Amino acid sequence: MQFSEHWLRSFVNPPLDSDALGHLLTMSGLEVEESASVAPAFSGVVVAQIVEAEKHPNADKLKLCKVDAGQGDLLQIVCGAPNAAVGMKIPCAVVGAKLPGFEIKAAKLRGVESFGMLCSARELGLSEDHGGLLELPADAPVGCDVRDYLALDDTLFTIKLTPNRSDCLSLAGVAREVAALTGQPLVMPQIETVAPSLDERRDIILDAPDACPRYCGRVLHGVNAKAVTPDWMKQRLLRSGVRSISALVDVTNYVMLELGQPLHVFDNARLSGAIHVRFPRAGEQVLLLNEQTVTPDADTLLIADEARALALAGIMGGEESGVTLETTDVFLESAFFAPVAIAGRARSYGFVSDASHRFERGVDFNLAGVAIERATRLILDICGGEAGAVVEAVAPGHLPVRKAVRLRPARARRLLGIDLDDDAIVKLLEGVHLDVQRAGDELQVVPPSFRFDIEIEEDLVEEIARLHGYDALPALPPKGSLAMLDRTESARTVWDVRRLIAARDYQEVVNYAFVEEAWERDFCANADPIRLANPIASQMSVMRSSLIPGLAANVVANRKRQVERVRVFEVGRCFERQADGAPVSGFHQPVRVAALAAGPALSVQWGAKARQVDFFDLKGDLEALFIPQALSFEPVVHPALHPGRAASVMLEGRKIGVIGELHPVWVQRYELGSAPVAFELELDATLAARLPSYQEISRQPAVTRDLALVVDQSCAVARVLEVLREAAPAIVKAIELFDVYHGKGIEDGKKSLAFSVLMQDTQRTLEDSEVDAAMSAIVSHADITLGARLRG
Repeated sequence: MQFSEHWLRSFVNPPLDSDALGHLLTMSGLEVEESASVAPAFSGVVVAQIVEAEKHPNADKLKLCKVDAGQGDLLQIVCGAPNAAVGMKIPCAVVGAKLPGFEIKAAKLRGVESFGMLCSARELGLSEDHGGLLELPADAPVGCDVRDYLALDDTLFTIKLTPNRSDCLSLAGVAREVAALTGQPLVMPQIETVAPSLDERRDIILDAPDACPRYCGRVLHGVNAKAVTPDWMKQRLLRSGVRSISALVDVTNYVMLELGQPLHVFDNARLSGAIHVRFPRAGEQVLLLNEQTVTPDADTLLIADEARALALAGIMGGEESGVTLETTDVFLESAFFAPVAIAGRARSYGFVSDASHRFERGVDFNLAGVAIERATRLILDICGGEAGAVVEAVAPGHLPVRKAVRLRPARARRLLGIDLDDDAIVKLLEGVHLDVQRAGDELQVVPPSFRFDIEIEEDLVEEIARLHGYDALPALPPKGSLAMLDRTESARTVWDVRRLIAARDYQEVVNYAFVEEAWERDFCANADPIRLANPIASQMSVMRSSLIPGLAANVVANRKRQVERVRVFEVGRCFERQADGAPVSGFHQPVRVAALAAGPALSVQWGAKARQVDFFDLKGDLEALFIPQALSFEPVVHPALHPGRAASVMLEGRKIGVIGELHPVWVQRYELGSAPVAFELELDATLAARLPSYQEISRQPAVTRDLALVVDQSCAVARVLEVLREAAPAIVKAIELFDVYHGKGIEDGKKSLAFSVLMQDTQRTLEDSEVDAAMSAIVSHADITLGARLRG
């Protein structure tokens, strides 16, 4: 909500400057989002009147003006504005005046001396209009400082209100707060009942009393809709962000901003019979003032007459019953609509109005009669005419009831940590118009009709803190004993895992746990994902069961920005349904770690041949996380991964995750470029760490023998290594694969695996017989277990 500081100070005028006032509002819960001066700094500009205006002797487009600036003698000023005319009152910057960006000095223009400048709105920084001089009203006093006359030493405050503080969506509401916080007197507008001078009236029928328990209406005859809105009202509206439309509409907007009560004026000649407040009939349509035709939903409240629907109640009026400049008779509406009947309705039709913004948060249900009297008086003063009696329809038992809320001062003091006696608490609450009654050690507090946010004791405690001042609450640091906790070396922290992966040249990402349903279907084969009841976006409608789709989306985002080499990882929670028959219903939330690499294996460099990242690059990064533990890998079918280039990750016989190249179908569908490779593991498996154990470094020479075995094509290298290590005696320190061959010299269905066998003893040099025996044992065990034979 935006408003003028000058307007606020007409209600309450605390001895605070603009900055201090803004700070006070913010610390009371009415956050000042922005404050700005109405006009930039300038000086030496006064109200002046053009006495003479003749053509410049040496220029066709310039005029030579004689100006009365209240200095006794007339000033000669050369002016190029097309609208400069005799008798016109305008801002005049005299010699020595300082305008935004420059200073006025005496000068010669085309050979004629000029002693000042006649100003447009743009030259004063008031607007971008520079089509001519800024014309001032005819009654503007000559010689008066323009800043004073136009009230330019004003500040515009924009406050950001929480939805529960609808009482501050008006100048009166904000003024109540300032008066309570500063102890200054509150001066409300004098509103007197307008005596009716007409007999005409319209009956009001409340067909939906729960939605509209109070409705006031009044007929006015003989109004002049073409009357000019007073400058003071236009100025206040403009500085509140509301443009002037016409006198009748301006009055309703003004009262809404002033008191907080939205109103509406109908053209009385376009109405037929009684006014009904009802819900729509089947197929009914309304043409709104914004030229939008809507078919109201069944729960949208309408204002109607005997013939048709006229307006969306509490939201927007209708075009067919609206006032025009030809209107002479009006029907003025002021009502209370229940917040639940208005909330969300305007947004469902694709717009929001000032009225709906207020009604859906709560408008004072006792304000309708006061506001209609205020609006009536302003219309009569500006537009003339005669007023009929106010017709008020009230549905007994349907208006909100303000119940007493119990407050225990002792509890409030304990919660806030401040020492306020009961009298001080009562004074604070009564300052914001709460009715406080003592009942022993407790207080019974009844909120006023304009407060919709006080229902429980905690609301009152918050009110005390706000009024006392959040910045006045003591800031006490917590106290506690600290002890150094044991940290075992046999376990890692999540941060250790993050650092290890980052050290392998990966960047950590944090993706949403809400994902697109298609991702779950494609990457996880999940036809029944966990759906969100109220997703924040249509493409974020389900909970993820894997981290891999999010990492693939990171690749897509980077490729759109010409970043081809992507190496990312994430540690996050996934969401899966419990298996049928599980003892606990619902779903569980495993925490996993996943990494993905795409594009070139190395950054741009000159020392190695460029190539794309592959399965074995990622496998090496994965194995580095588990050193000195050894992982094993088994073929696996996974919906996200390439059928022939994917494996289960096994640790000590337990499956802890998967690794592989992304499925070519998804690579093509999601435009991932060269096939990325990814792994996903259970986080718990990466947190267990094996303690390093000391092994003596041998001073004896090592012996290396090569071993080539022919095995079935289907036999996995991991299985062969497992068998060889089972039979290896203690002197065998390492067995490593260094070649795989199938082709000429190897029969069909077979392959040759070449291993390097390293043997060494810490105490002595090995003899040939020991080495031969060790090799023989290894080959024999491989023959018995796998049917392997030495390659000839």
